Amino acid sequence: MSTVFTQIIEGAIPGRFVWADETCVVFGTIAPITDGHMLVVPRAEIPEYTAADDATIAHLAVVAKTVGQAQQAAYDAPRAAVLVAGFEIAHLHLHVLPAWDEASLRFDKVRQDVPGAELDAAAETVRQALRDAGHGEHVPLRLGSPALG
Repeated sequence: MSTVFTQIIEGAIPGRFVWADETCVVFGTIAPITDGHMLVVPRAEIPEYTAADDATIAHLAVVAKTVGQAQQAAYDAPRAAVLVAGFEIAHLHLHVLPAWDEASLRFDKVRQDVPGAELDAAAETVRQALRDAGHGEHVPLRLGSPALG
């Protein structure tokens, strides 16, 4: 049975995509800690961080850095944080979010029931920041699809 992330990547469950390439996608979480909180997810179903090969981890790290830089620019954040936990879904994913302090980087700070329009706006903000930074070739044509031009 495929993971919820694979179902999002395949379009069976809606997603708010900001990045796509041959190795991974990036989409907004439905339970953000901060506005612009994104998930970097490999297309392959890798159950957890330590099960991934070095090339995949390196690629995810570079994409997380790129997304983090876009978040910093878009939200005027002093830092971008990367969190690896993954207990809720057995499919490797990196949480990348704009950050102002360490105290706010706790999963008990997630916001539930954020209106879809707010999640859409946050994803579009990150998408535009990625385009502005010259990464438009990796920004999907539509928010709800990981397909590229």
